[in-house]
Amino acid sequence: MHTAETDPRALESLLAFWTDAGAEGSFLDSPIDRIAEGQKPPPRPAAPPTRMPGARPAVPAAQAAPEAAVAAADARRLAAEAQDLTQLEAAIAAFDGCGLRFEGAKRAVFARGNPEGPLMIIGEAPGADEDAQGQPFVGRAGKLLDRMLAAAGLEGRAFITNTVYWRPPGNRTPTPAEQLACAPFLERAVALVKPRALLLVGGAAAKSVLKKDEGILSLRGRWFEWRSEDGALELPALPTLHPAFLLRQPGAKKRAWQDLLTLAERLDRPERPH
Repeated sequence: MHTAETDPRALESLLAFWTDAGAEGSFLDSPIDRIAEGQKPPPRPAAPPTRMPGARPAVPAAQAAPEAAVAAADARRLAAEAQDLTQLEAAIAAFDGCGLRFEGAKRAVFARGNPEGPLMIIGEAPGADEDAQGQPFVGRAGKLLDRMLAAAGLEGRAFITNTVYWRPPGNRTPTPAEQLACAPFLERAVALVKPRALLLVGGAAAKSVLKKDEGILSLRGRWFEWRSEDGALELPALPTLHPAFLLRQPGAKKRAWQDLLTLAERLDRPERPH
């Protein structure tokens, strides 16, 4: 495609389409003829790249689970030492057991919202806007989430965080190993905030927190009981659709709205006497 030969109005329309679809940037500055590329002989294997100082080496898949378990043990120790959310945020920022920290993220992104509120919202991972601003759910998806919370009467009543605290490259879904390494920090956040319920946003968050294999379309709208690793904490948890998915599939907003109404009704239900 040659820009000079293209109607600017067509380009504007195409850019608007991809923006509405949730695209935040392009990987290449110019198009590539993939058919012509496929006809070229394969290149010779390159020599292993020199690892930058401070970067973590790639971990073979067979070693990923043991590595994550070791990292989780370290995270559990650091999390247990945190006596408040400020100390917990500092412990996360100092933690080097999650490989995402060394894959291009600018900073650790911990949380935002009301730590005194009755609700904790757990997403999957920071995106580009979150990485830039240092807070979760501040991009287009986060703005939609805020509008939905306000409409459901939940504005200012939620503490918002993620299952991992560094942006995955290309906004990919975090791996189970990356979520396992960060899980003790999330569990400690729940213990410090003491919410009355958890809202699990998106399939990656729901499956990680609940330890389920089902997809989000099967999990959403159903109440589950989340229990901490030591069994000391038990909370109702409701999975729902991720607002980024709703931006791509507006027709699904009705189901997410039903989930929020169900959640609001439960939070506002009078507590049973002890």
